[in-house]
Amino acid sequence: MASPRRARHAGPPDGGWGWMIVAGCFLVTICTRAVTRCISIFFVEFQAYFGQDYARTAWIHSIVDCATMLCAPLGSLISNHVSCQVGIMLGGLLASTGLILSSFATSLEHLYLSLGVLTGLGFALCYSPAIAMVGKYFNKKKALAYGIAMSGSGIGTFILAPVVQLLIEQFSWRGALLILGGFVLNLCVCGALMRPIALKEDRKTAPEFLEQDYVPEAQKRDLKRMSICSPLIKMWSHECLCYCSWKEYDFLLMPGFMVLAVSVLFMAYGCSPLFVYLVPYALSVGVSHHQAAFLMSILGVIDIIGNITFGWLTDRRCLKKHRHFCYLFAVGMDGLCCLFLPVLQKFPLLVPFSFTFGYFDGAYVTLIPVVTADVVGTSSLSSALGVVYFLHAIPYLVSPPVAGWLVDTTGSYTASFLLSGFSMIFSSTLLCFASLAKKIKRTHLRSLTNDTGTKQHIWTNGAIAYSVTAELDQKDVEFLAVDTNSYSNR
Repeated sequence: MASPRRARHAGPPDGGWGWMIVAGCFLVTICTRAVTRCISIFFVEFQAYFGQDYARTAWIHSIVDCATMLCAPLGSLISNHVSCQVGIMLGGLLASTGLILSSFATSLEHLYLSLGVLTGLGFALCYSPAIAMVGKYFNKKKALAYGIAMSGSGIGTFILAPVVQLLIEQFSWRGALLILGGFVLNLCVCGALMRPIALKEDRKTAPEFLEQDYVPEAQKRDLKRMSICSPLIKMWSHECLCYCSWKEYDFLLMPGFMVLAVSVLFMAYGCSPLFVYLVPYALSVGVSHHQAAFLMSILGVIDIIGNITFGWLTDRRCLKKHRHFCYLFAVGMDGLCCLFLPVLQKFPLLVPFSFTFGYFDGAYVTLIPVVTADVVGTSSLSSALGVVYFLHAIPYLVSPPVAGWLVDTTGSYTASFLLSGFSMIFSSTLLCFASLAKKIKRTHLRSLTNDTGTKQHIWTNGAIAYSVTAELDQKDVEFLAVDTNSYSNR
């Protein structure tokens, strides 16, 4: 029996079941990002039990973060082609299995595979699909919805940091990991909440696309030729699968997305070491274990305030057009906080640091999916978020061991924190210059259009009408002709 077609909504409902999606994403961020942050509390325990140095022990946290981000496109792929619900439930089972197996670890290499690879893979299947679902249900209240959903990371860190420390004291690190494994099974419940929704703005399938009058004949012929390119594609819905594969990642060539991708690499490199080394650094300057765990709790709860307030503020009419600048400001402020951290060597001084860093960390984490959606559009958000989080993978893998090597080499945390701070500031500066260049170019084109004094022409591709001068029209026609010919010759 044929499966019933899902009703297409004219646009995101901005409410209704969408708030249950937000609640589900909130729980997903608790079970993934908050648990990942709390792994840093095990750092000293692992180091003492296995007798290893900073750099080797830091690989555990790095591999978890790297696997989570490296496999994010796999999570998006399962969500797009199978089901968001299936992906998150499968991820919950894998993550729980990894944590439970880690409680029986006999070496760091065992932890690399179980806690690092297996748990990280499970988190990857849950994280980006859950975040993308929020974007499908909200438009006008998108930043606020993301602020609430992403605050799970801060709330989870605030609650779990002292709880994990208590569990370690009562049941040892093995018992704490076993209990966390059971807790992470709640991801399966979160997956059940992710009811799929179909929007009219979503990309058309190939048969629907070929029926449109505005599609060039050459492109129709290409799509028809692609539909017979192999028996496997014939088996999987012919043109539909082939067209989806062709168009799913076309945003990768957008200049705006390329700049965002490069800035994300430097931002991810800068933010990761602090979550790994804040507790060990606090212990090294004479702060007690409970106070060091409390710093992580402060960072977590202020992270929540940053999530929600920045989400709410950037949804206001006065700031909605400037969300890009709000994002780069938050990243830059976190970079400045890292630069000042080496001179803060007492608990009363580390508390304000946790407040400031936590607030701006929550702010830019909330705006990552919002800024990505503004660049690529809602229809490509799931795939784009998969790529954005994939780009976090290598920095997350490399930065904590590099920071640990600097600590082992210099005997101080100063070089590690300075490198992190400058990396985040460079990420913010890069986006700032790119935005200014784009604004200057737009102003130049507008002045060029006004100076020509020629009659404007309107032409349409069936969805969007463009108004340009005759001179610019001619250039665009020549460009499109060259582009079409080059594609036909492939």
